[in-house]
Amino acid sequence: MKLFIALLLSLQCAFTAHAGEAVALAEDPVVEQRLVVIAEELRCLVCQNESLAGSRAELAMDLRREVRNLIKAGKSDAEIKEFLVSRYGDFVLYKPPVKPVTWLLWFGPLLLLLGAIYLLLRIIRSSQKEADQPKLDAAQLAKAQALLHDTESSK
Repeated sequence: MKLFIALLLSLQCAFTAHAGEAVALAEDPVVEQRLVVIAEELRCLVCQNESLAGSRAELAMDLRREVRNLIKAGKSDAEIKEFLVSRYGDFVLYKPPVKPVTWLLWFGPLLLLLGAIYLLLRIIRSSQKEADQPKLDAAQLAKAQALLHDTESSK
């Protein structure tokens, strides 16, 4: 039993020895809160589908550090976003502005949807036209007409 307790205590010490140091937050909680708000509106350039606030990529950590420094320097939220856009382009924003450069980004999915609907309607109409038209040549059509007239006159 003593061996089991000794083993358990040594394992506990081993696990705590490998624990990493917690990342220190900003000295000022107001700065940290503002950083989180700004970082939620920015895209991680490595992950691309994750906000800067939630990403664990090294570049994201560097960008958060940069944003934190800009906040401490007294920059406004708009100035910080403008700084990051000037460095990394509109892609860094989750909601890029609507301008000629980003029109495809904003309206591309709608154009693709409208194109798919148009194509679907054309396919449906062409298949309906083919179903409505008989696939008989002139001789077969004449014979069918004659048979129809014969059955009508025999009634």
